[in-house]
Amino acid sequence: MAEIYDFNRHASEPDICGMDRGQLESRLAAVRAAIGRLDESEPPDMYGEEYDSWADEHERLEDMADEIQDLLDEL
Repeated sequence: MAEIYDFNRHASEPDICGMDRGQLESRLAAVRAAIGRLDESEPPDMYGEEYDSWADEHERLEDMADEIQDLLDEL
């Protein structure tokens, strides 16, 4: 049986624009860890709805990591 991933667990993400370097680095580490956990639960069927939801969440987290890295690069 497949593991059910709670895609709503990140619904209330913190506002990263006001964070300092330490907070951004911590948040980036947390997002990268979430990506790692998500990678471990990749659905086997690439053509199912479950995979589509998984891929959307994966892309969202990757975009968030990129945004945080951009902010860190600007500091």
